[in-house]
Parts: sequence; C-alpha cells; structure tokens
Amino acid sequence: MDEKDIQILKSIEDLETTSTDAVSEATGIPISTVHYRLNNLREKGVIKNDRLDLDLDELGLEITVLVEVFTKNEQDHRKSGTKIADIEGVTKVFFTMGETDFMALARLPNSESVERLISDFEALEDVSRTNSTFVISRELDSHYPLQQYDEETLVTALAE
Repeated sequence: MDEKDIQILKSIEDLETTSTDAVSEATGIPISTVHYRLNNLREKGVIKNDRLDLDLDELGLEITVLVEVFTKNEQDHRKSGTKIADIEGVTKVFFTMGETDFMALARLPNSESVERLISDFEALEDVSRTNSTFVISRELDSHYPLQQYDEETLVTALAE
C-alpha cells in the first residue's frame, strides 16, 4: 500500500461515499486508477466488501486501546467529549454514567502511537486521569449492529 492507496481510502471515508467519480475528483487521481487500486485493495483483503468496509488490521491499524476518561468535575461534558474525539486515532467516544465520564476507543498502528495517544489525553486540561486497556483480541467488532439481531426482534421493537 502506498500514498495513493491511502489517499483513496481516506477520501472514501471522509466523503462517506463509494463513488469513484467523487473520490477521483477529491484526490485528483484518475478514475481508472481509483478503480484499479480499489480492486487491488480488495484482493489484498484491505477492503472487505462492496460497501468498501476496511479491515483495519490488514490496513495496519492493528492495536485497539480502550480509554476510560475521568474529567474534572466542573467540565462541560459536551466540550470535553469534542476534545476527546479530536485526538488522532480515537474512533469512538461515549459519554457514560457512573465513575467513568467517557469511554474512548482508538485504533492505532504501533506502540509509539499508543504512547502519543496517552500523552494527548494527559495534555487535555479537562481530564483529571485516564485508565487505558490494551485489547488483546476483538471477539466482536461489527460496523453493522443490525447483524446482531434476529429480524423478528427488530420488527417487534422498532416497527410502527
């Protein structure tokens, strides 16, 4: 994988589209090159399906870290949550009840980036402390929550 592949993948995610025309326009990479590279990324297993979902392990973001974030009492959770979400590598942030104020999930390429991530959390003046957990393996990491339900359950709970 090279810089063009990364530009294409980042553009797909930023634009939230699978349109090769839109990716070509955003990156300046010819449409035929975008098609060719997407096919190569599929063959390598980086792209998993027609929705262009990424296998983050194959991409190189193999390290998953869960971070419990405890903020200072006087902090506005909306502002704190935005600051946490802005930390590079953080892919999900949840405002929670209980002792923990936020849970953040980060996907990272290497141990140096883990060190940087923790430093970035410590640099936030809203944060009083963190507790980080290194994930050994992901038993379930679905981008598609409806896959975890029976259709009948969804119809009963959600249909009007």
